[in-house]
Amino acid sequence: MKKILQKENSILRKVAQEVPIKEIGSAKIKKIIKEMTEALANEPEGVALAAPQIGYGLRLFIVAKHKLSQEENPLAGGPPAGGEFLIFINPKILKTSQKKVFLKEGCLSLTGIYKEIWRKEKALIEAYDENGKKFRRGASGLLAEIIQHEIDHLNGILFIDKK
Repeated sequence: MKKILQKENSILRKVAQEVPIKEIGSAKIKKIIKEMTEALANEPEGVALAAPQIGYGLRLFIVAKHKLSQEENPLAGGPPAGGEFLIFINPKILKTSQKKVFLKEGCLSLTGIYKEIWRKEKALIEAYDENGKKFRRGASGLLAEIIQHEIDHLNGILFIDKK
């Protein structure tokens, strides 16, 4: 199983590359997603994981649905099973709210470190799913925070860099 890289690893400071559209759904990308879901499933405190955190410089992140609230995800509540991860490939934040919230954040790549930072309260994201279907999704609460945190990972930014 892939280990989650820690803050000293240089890949976490690099901007991740887009997944070529024709590769979405390929065996290579399915393997990476499987490795990500296994790594995240083995982290009781983890809610999401970006591909660079396990050594892949690709614009891809996953979210454990069962960690979201009932209003953020109607399937919330139980442990993850097959297909119970939200997959975001080549994600782009299209819009965020003006309103910000002050949150205490942590990260699987910064074990034991927490910091209070500002995040936008809401976000609208566009991405591809694991089958290559483009979608848009609005988010608030924890999911909006996760989206912003994971997009930062894809841009080589760690939450400890935030003011």
